[in-house]
Amino acid sequence: MKIGIIGPGRIANTVAPALVNTDCIDCYAVASRDLAKAEAFAKKYGFQKVYNSYEAMLRDPEVELVYVATPHSHHYEHIMLCLEYGKAVICEKAFTLNADQAQKIREASEEKGIYVAEAIWTRYMPSRNMIQQTIDSGIIGEVNTLTANLSYDIDDKERIWNPNLAGGALLDIGVYGLNFATMHFGTDIERIESSVRMLDTGVDAMETITIFYKDGRMAVLTHSIFCRSDRKGIIHGDKGYIVVENINNPSSISVYDLDDKLVSFQEVPPQINGYEYEFIEAAQQIAKGEHESKSMPLDDSVYIMELMDGLRRQWGMVYPQEK
Repeated sequence: MKIGIIGPGRIANTVAPALVNTDCIDCYAVASRDLAKAEAFAKKYGFQKVYNSYEAMLRDPEVELVYVATPHSHHYEHIMLCLEYGKAVICEKAFTLNADQAQKIREASEEKGIYVAEAIWTRYMPSRNMIQQTIDSGIIGEVNTLTANLSYDIDDKERIWNPNLAGGALLDIGVYGLNFATMHFGTDIERIESSVRMLDTGVDAMETITIFYKDGRMAVLTHSIFCRSDRKGIIHGDKGYIVVENINNPSSISVYDLDDKLVSFQEVPPQINGYEYEFIEAAQQIAKGEHESKSMPLDDSVYIMELMDGLRRQWGMVYPQEK
């Protein structure tokens, strides 16, 4: 499947090795309003075509799938542009600015029958099923609590501190904590409480999020832009606990009993860089004529945006585009 990239920046450069080394993907075109940037990217990764406008690339009939790798603030505009030109899309997380935008994209995708998916890689990785199978096996008994943290020293990045780019910890890294909790504890939520520290620019810098489930379970999530955390996800039961190393790209799953004795250990299968799974699934789903992902259906993308909208309402955090 011939892929075109909108926005050959940091994340596109991170993802590119997976595209180059995935058999079902043909690295075809790249578009940037900075032509030199597009040319350098194409040369580095072997893309065939270079365009200095997104519209010009989207008019190319050879482009079958577009990877949107621009800032959060531009995802809605660029996904809708792709749909206008009839192109399938896989868009970086966070999917959009807010749930209203996500809902409009879902409606447009359904109306046009064109594939759209959010590229949140942890949803597509084999580790997701490995973790869930470990929980479902009963090895830690009745599960009642989940904790997860994800923090990086990224407060100097403009995409983080600038509200015009939909910055803040929540949409950039908090989305992983929320996905980790909802993947493994579900969405039957009673209420969500949170605490936040804001930057002077008006975006969130650090937060704790406590999710109370209707069945009595609880998930506690922590995110920060000031330091690198251990990034562990821990799932607690009445017979032991599961430790997932790095919720942002799980490397191993360890199970301990109540005496803290290691009783099970699994390494995640080797991967190119982890991003390949979302593109493999996109190619498979498009080939079947499907308009959304199995691993991250559009309903789930809308739901996660609704959760983040609710948290931002608690904090009084509004992006300039929403005013």
